[in-house]
Amino acid sequence: MTKASRPSDGSDKPLAGQEPLQAGKSKIAYLGLGLMGEAMAVNLARAGLSVTGWNRTAGKPAEAALLQAGGKFEKSLSDAVADADIIFTCLGDIGDVEEVVLGRAGVSHAAKEGAIVADFSTIGPEAAKNIYEGLKAKQMHFLDAPVTGGDVGARNATLTIMVGGDEEPFQRTLFAFEKMGKTVKYCGPSGSGQALKLCNQILCAVNMISVCEAFQLAKSLGVDENLIVDVLSAGAGGSWALTNLGARIIKSDLKPGFALKHMLKDLRLVFENIDGQSDLLPGTKMAQDLFKQVEQSAQSRGGASGGAGDALGTQAMILAYDSRE
Repeated sequence: MTKASRPSDGSDKPLAGQEPLQAGKSKIAYLGLGLMGEAMAVNLARAGLSVTGWNRTAGKPAEAALLQAGGKFEKSLSDAVADADIIFTCLGDIGDVEEVVLGRAGVSHAAKEGAIVADFSTIGPEAAKNIYEGLKAKQMHFLDAPVTGGDVGARNATLTIMVGGDEEPFQRTLFAFEKMGKTVKYCGPSGSGQALKLCNQILCAVNMISVCEAFQLAKSLGVDENLIVDVLSAGAGGSWALTNLGARIIKSDLKPGFALKHMLKDLRLVFENIDGQSDLLPGTKMAQDLFKQVEQSAQSRGGASGGAGDALGTQAMILAYDSRE
């Protein structure tokens, strides 16, 4: 059962002053059909919701997957969002989101007044607040709604979705969030979802250090590394990373569920949002340095085995400890 924030009276009604959005009647646009976006949009369509997709790069397999699930696809952003009640975006960095949402040919100029825009990207709290204000001036709503759970969570609709912004549009959008996530949490005013996501990325990044070092110790002591996952995942030191990414490390599977380059971007945002005070987060700084070491090594090989930062997952941190490829 989905864990979600609801009105304090326990009802499913929207807050006063707005007409309810109904699953069978609401039109949804989904912008950005990458690794995560494709799976999330497909889950919306499979749930019977009206979904129209758009991607900056046309012709990707995601288009066919969305159509097969019962959704639609438009080549033009303006056509995709023109009648949408809810517009989801899943993009890359701050500049990507700002261009698609606030740019001259973006959502703020093409969508109708009152539309709710919810962004799943990780862009940090300050950028989220700026976009919130930009859309507010256009009589639209903005929710920062970053997710965690990786590609597995996106496919299985078990993501955790952390939402910041005004509570009214959150409640009106909840029925759609629940088709993509197992845990949907309203976190507070604009930027709150992003702030919590950056905390999450610290947990993920620093946790990878412990996973890699546990494998290194097992190797040094002659312990079967399979036991690290099979036995310790159920103990006090267990974690999502150990269970899921530890198993990939054993198989030398470094393909991304969450790309190394995205983690480096997120850690960059962590330090940007605390004005670069790396001494406040020494463990996070260590993880960032190890990820950078792996990325630089991959780039120096010019696309050799393992590839660059977009072809490696965060479990590739193990390469900073040993030479498995």
